[in-house]
Amino acid sequence: MKKSNPIHQTLTLVKKDLTLELRQQYAFYGVLLYIVSTVFVINLMMGRPDDKVWNALFWVIQLFVAVNAIAKSFMQESRGRLLYFYSLVHPRCFIAAKLIYNVILMTLMSLIALICSIAFLGNPIVNALYFIGMVLLGGISLSLLFTMLAAIAAQANHNAALMAVMGFPLIMPVLMLLANISLSAFVMVYQPGLPKMFLLLGGMDILVIALTMILFPFLWKD
Repeated sequence: MKKSNPIHQTLTLVKKDLTLELRQQYAFYGVLLYIVSTVFVINLMMGRPDDKVWNALFWVIQLFVAVNAIAKSFMQESRGRLLYFYSLVHPRCFIAAKLIYNVILMTLMSLIALICSIAFLGNPIVNALYFIGMVLLGGISLSLLFTMLAAIAAQANHNAALMAVMGFPLIMPVLMLLANISLSAFVMVYQPGLPKMFLLLGGMDILVIALTMILFPFLWKD
C-alpha cells in the first residue's frame, strides 16, 4: 500500500472499514436499535407531534445517531493498529478514508432515521424531495464534524468525553442551521434567505474538511 498513490491508499482504507463493518454488524445493529427505540418511545410519549416539534425531534435524533455511529470509527482503532497504519499510509489518506466512510455510514443512518420517523411519528412533510436532500446534506455535515472531533479525541487516549465537550459549541450552529433550513419542507411558502443559509452550511463543511486535513497530520505524529 505504501508504494501506491494517495487515491488508491484512501480507497483501500475505505474498503477496509466497510469490510470490517459488514463482518462486525453488532455496531450497525446497535445504532439501528437506538434509532427505532428512540422514535418508538417518542411516539408513546407524544403521539404525532406538529411540524416544528417533528422537525426538532428529528434533528435531535440525528445528532445522537451521529455521536453513536461515528465515535466508534476511531475508538475501535487500537494504538498498535494506528502505529501499523502510520508506517504504511500518509495521514491525510487515513483521515480522508475515515471522512468518506463516515459520510457513507451517516447517509445510510440518516435515511433509516427518516423512514422510522415517518413510520412512527407521521409524515407532516410537504416537500418530500427537499427534505430528503436536507437529510442527506445534514448527515454529511454531522459526519464531517464528528469525524474531526473523534480524530482529536482518539489522540487523547480515546477520551469520548472530550469529543462531547468540544462538540457541543461546534455542533449547535450546524444543528440550528439544519433545523431552520429544513423547516421549508413543511410549508409551501418560499423563504428568501435559503440560498445564503445553504452557502453558509456548505462553507462550514468545506472549512471542517480543510481543518481536518491540515490538523490531523500533526495529531498523527503524536
